[in-house]
This record gives sequence, C-alpha cells and structure tokens, in this order.
Amino acid sequence: FVSLAKAPLLTLLRLWQGMGYNRRALSLHALAQKVASEHRGKLPSDPDILITLPGIGKYTQGAVLTFAFNKPVVFMDTNIRRVYIHEFLHDRENIHDEELIPLVKQTLDIRNPRKWYNALMDYGAVLKAPQGNPNKRSSHYTRQSPFQNSNRQVRGRILKALVSASALT
Repeated sequence: FVSLAKAPLLTLLRLWQGMGYNRRALSLHALAQKVASEHRGKLPSDPDILITLPGIGKYTQGAVLTFAFNKPVVFMDTNIRRVYIHEFLHDRENIHDEELIPLVKQTLDIRNPRKWYNALMDYGAVLKAPQGNPNKRSSHYTRQSPFQNSNRQVRGRILKALVSASALT
C-alpha cells in the first residue's frame, strides 16, 4: 500500500491501461494513500472501517473480508447469484438478491469461506455457457451495451491519448 500510495497517478493509469474501469485505478490509488497514512500501511480487517475506504462498497467489503482475511461474511456477485438461482430457484423470474442472501447465509462454509466462495464463483462462471445465463431471471440483471463505439471505448481512447501525451513531456 505504501508503494502504491507513493506511485504517480500517471504511472498507475499507464499500467492500468487496457483493463477497463479506470475509475477503479483512481479509487485504488486513493485507498492506498488512506491505508498508508491512516492505517500504517495495513488494510483494516474491521468491516466498519473497511467500508469507509475509497472504492469500497458492500460487495468489495465482503470480498476483501473473505479473500484477504478468510472471514465468513455474506456477499453477492454475479457468479454467486447465478449459482443460487440455478440451484434453488429454477422456475422463478424477477428474483431479488434479498431472496438469495438467506440461502448464501445458510450454506456458507464458516470454517473456510475463502475456499467456498472461490468454488461458488468458479461454478457460476461455468454455469453461464451450458445452461444459458440464470442471471437473466434476476431483478438485478442488465445487459451491458456493446463496447464498440460506446462511451466506454471513447473514454479509454481519451485516457490512452492523455497518458501517451504525458509520457512525451
């Protein structure tokens, strides 16, 4: 965190280039600066502190607590949602996460949540192709617009031009 906090933002953006979601690079940089200055370079494992850090929302809080600290917390992502819809709510439409959260809570492996969530995410990733996407039955489902000629593509080109121009000066 200390090294990332000290890194010039331009360098970070240059390294991040091509991965998309450039705002995440900005949030990661801001998070590293806060962790370095306020938490002695160690990411807090307290959920109430973690949620206050830049770029940390409910999903990221749960994912960090699980994958970095192996804490048994309930959180939802697209692959986890896909598994629970496929396995438990076969014939339902317009499924809200509030219906899925209790199922996640009931099935969570509290001894090794990191391994459990890794398995869920892997299973969810492979479910999409052969089964069709169960997430289409979720009330949270939105189809992302094509990248070609999108605002996302234009923003990426602008950032690339800015990063390249800055490298010349």
